[in-house]
Amino acid sequence: MIDFRSDTVTRPDAAMREAMATAVVGDDVLGDDPTVKELEAEFAETLGKEQALFVPSGTMGNVIAVLVHARPGDELVMEERTHTFQYEGGAACRFGGVSIRTFPRASGTPEVSDVERCLRNPDDIHQPRSSLFVLENTHNMAGGRVVPLARVEELADFVHDRGLRMHMDGARLFNAAVASGQSPAKIAASADSVQCCLSKGLGAPVGSMIAGSAAFILEARRVRKALGGGMRQVGVLAAAGLLALREGPTRLAEDHARARSLASALAEIPGFSVDLEAVDTNIIMVDLQGWDSKALVSAAAQRGVFFFAITPTRLRFVLHRDVSHAQVEQAQTILQDLYGKGPDELGVPPGYDPDAEAWHA
Repeated sequence: MIDFRSDTVTRPDAAMREAMATAVVGDDVLGDDPTVKELEAEFAETLGKEQALFVPSGTMGNVIAVLVHARPGDELVMEERTHTFQYEGGAACRFGGVSIRTFPRASGTPEVSDVERCLRNPDDIHQPRSSLFVLENTHNMAGGRVVPLARVEELADFVHDRGLRMHMDGARLFNAAVASGQSPAKIAASADSVQCCLSKGLGAPVGSMIAGSAAFILEARRVRKALGGGMRQVGVLAAAGLLALREGPTRLAEDHARARSLASALAEIPGFSVDLEAVDTNIIMVDLQGWDSKALVSAAAQRGVFFFAITPTRLRFVLHRDVSHAQVEQAQTILQDLYGKGPDELGVPPGYDPDAEAWHA
């Protein structure tokens, strides 16, 4: 199985499993788990923030930030493919009573003018208050693009001048750091809060971190409890998180290099279109001509290569530590062989209906 569906499919290695098995634990809700405390302190230092909090998932981390920064009736602003808007089950509205106003930006790098157009008049009682700008970095659905540091700082200055806060969904923040040559602390410095997944390219099996001021984390801890995110002897997972934080970033450059290699090979397949300049990190977007994306996904899966269809004509491949260079080359051969064949030759199941399946993100 060669799995390009996401970097969430990584499995803990032997050293990580050993760390989990021998972790010193306590009751984290009571503040007694020493391994969790160590992880939170180390992450806060790495991000240059006052404090940090260990949470079960990136989605919960983003939702917590929304609930801390916004109140019911407020409005959030973000690019229209941002994870908080597209892939978190409407949690901001469901749990926070806040609305979301979006704008399109194909590159995934918002411009100040995009945000400016979305801001409400704070003196108009007919309108919701614009209270929070959410920036995803790297931007998943834009192909893992890195938002340049200068733009991050420009956007933060703009929203802060207008009384908003900025939350950075840095699920793949360390990918952005490795690709840009900037430290994670530098990238996150102007954000009021930041979320980062330990369970994607960094390799931990479970968990994310959020960081910000001491006041932010104090309230975030209360919100985490209300959402059911309070965990007990969770040091067994925090131990994996510590190894992910310490060792995971050193491996990301390999993922980026393999992504560029695979992207170049895919671009050579007739009917595959890849913007090679847009492959900043570990994600590749492929636009198809002449075949339905889900039919190709189904046929490739039967041959042991897994990836997602994003739209009827777009595929996504994600590189990670559990895909070797040899597997990348093997996948290239399989895809080159598949493309251009008819449905019968692809081995698509009889009666296959591409519109009957949900899109994957």
